[in-house]
Amino acid sequence: MRQAAIYGKGGIGKSTTTQNLVAALAEMGKKVMIVGCDPKADSTRLMLHAKAQNTVMHLAAEAGSVEDLELEDVMQVGFGDVRCVESGGPEPGVGCAGRGVITAINFLEEEGAYEEDIDYVFYDVLGDVVCGGFAMPIRENKAQEIYIVVSGEMMAMYAANNIAKGIVKYSSSGGVRLAGLICNSRNTDREDELIDALAKGLGTQMIGFIARDNVVQHAEIRRMTVIEYNPTCKQADVYRELAKNIDENKNFVVPTPMEMDDLENLLMEFGIIEDVDESIVGQKADEGASA
Repeated sequence: MRQAAIYGKGGIGKSTTTQNLVAALAEMGKKVMIVGCDPKADSTRLMLHAKAQNTVMHLAAEAGSVEDLELEDVMQVGFGDVRCVESGGPEPGVGCAGRGVITAINFLEEEGAYEEDIDYVFYDVLGDVVCGGFAMPIRENKAQEIYIVVSGEMMAMYAANNIAKGIVKYSSSGGVRLAGLICNSRNTDREDELIDALAKGLGTQMIGFIARDNVVQHAEIRRMTVIEYNPTCKQADVYRELAKNIDENKNFVVPTPMEMDDLENLLMEFGIIEDVDESIVGQKADEGASA
């Protein structure tokens, strides 16, 4: 069984990418489980054709405690026989959402969810948080493969570099490794070249490039993956290629995070940010101080 976690900047498209990837793996005949690690519980909606799955934390609150739950209470089966679990969490502003991730993963282990004939477990993790409960797939050595969803936008690349730092931190205590970058395109200039260069800088690979296509949104409106909604379209083949690349992937590395100057130089090389004249910055600062 291979356990993989999908990280990336908030709003970069992790959940959409994960579910379409998993649908393609299921189509290949793989037995897959998705564990949603986000209080929004949106990691399985396309697989289940539902607004949101009942979460481990919600069901535990109703039952009185997580010890009162059974595996079948929290796990549903969706498209392609994919097994779906959502960790859930407290209401916004109340408590630590990361606790839901810890509770859910511990519960699944205790109930033997991983002992069945499963080829893959994918953890879809909230945002680019690599601390507390959201780091559990990394720090507890649950996921050996980390994939980072990124784009050619500056903040998405900063987030990818920070996640790489988190992987390095926990790599010495377990087998967690960076397995590749997945570019979820935003149609920035030379985006494929830029992310390929970022991957090389981190010591890894760009394992997939997902071009923008409105069919993804059309499928999401219907709460479906592209593989299910329009299996003959070009975008479905993009997700199939990503699934094949991941299935055949053996390139797992301890990453080499970039220094901030090197990352900014890369962004300037590809025109994402412009070089700043420090003398002008200093002059503006002096003007502001004297105003």
